[in-house]
Amino acid sequence: QVLLVESGGGLVQAGGSLRLSCAASGFIFSITAMGWYRQAPGKQRELVAVITGGGSTNYADAAKGRFTISRDNAKNMVYLQMNSLKPEDTAVYYCNQNGGRLTWGQGTRVTVSS
Repeated sequence: QVLLVESGGGLVQAGGSLRLSCAASGFIFSITAMGWYRQAPGKQRELVAVITGGGSTNYADAAKGRFTISRDNAKNMVYLQMNSLKPEDTAVYYCNQNGGRLTWGQGTRVTVSS
């Protein structure tokens, strides 16, 4: 059974930082490209960052230079370090396979105040 559990969200002032974590289980994590997604109020879910099993990364334009995705294959964990946060980063953040084909977790809410 696939399980994705996100954590680490919270309320932060603009310019601050947060580190999100995602614990994954129920599939072969080490060879699965993983992504962080977010869904802001009233908007569609969007892909923020992707990391392959080997550690290659790619970012949405909004995340470039501010966010860093990483993973620990030994722990089945994927992380998103978010720096220089902006109010427009406010959203519920989710992790999933690149392509979003796994069962979604509950997400973790990030609120950035101005």
